[in-house]
Amino acid sequence: EKALLLFNVMARNVVQLDRITFTAMISTCEKAGEWEHALQLFCVMAQSKVESSTITYSAGINACEKGAKWGKALQLFAEMTRDKMELDALVFNTTISACEKGGGWEKTLQLFYLMAESSVEMDAITFGTAISACEKGGEWEKAFELCNVMAQSKVESNTITFNAA
Repeated sequence: EKALLLFNVMARNVVQLDRITFTAMISTCEKAGEWEHALQLFCVMAQSKVESSTITYSAGINACEKGAKWGKALQLFAEMTRDKMELDALVFNTTISACEKGGGWEKTLQLFYLMAESSVEMDAITFGTAISACEKGGEWEKAFELCNVMAQSKVESNTITFNAA
């Protein structure tokens, strides 16, 4: 809350609000569990004609994930796609995690396969989260299939991946 107050003071005192300032504020909201404020900052950013970055969107998606707002996380992801922004492993993994936590195993798998098609490197977190989503959705066959894909792609599994499976 203090960070948002400081942001408002800065804005009123005509301090230059740039991408770095907005990204830091969105990240602060994410850490404080304030996903609504993070999304409001995206609106202010757009109104201020400040371009966002992959890092800005990652922080916003992370805020939505922590707030269990997977639909909002998907909206931010869709904006990135629409704006032809770079979709890196962090963006994919955070969005996949938001869907998994929200019980959206089908969306989780769509993002998983989109990540593969986009040639973004998958890791144990990617596989573990997708496997967990399938498990939560009662999709054991798909979880087992992902375990096989993981083994074929030579991604090193970890304790989290084994627990998910």
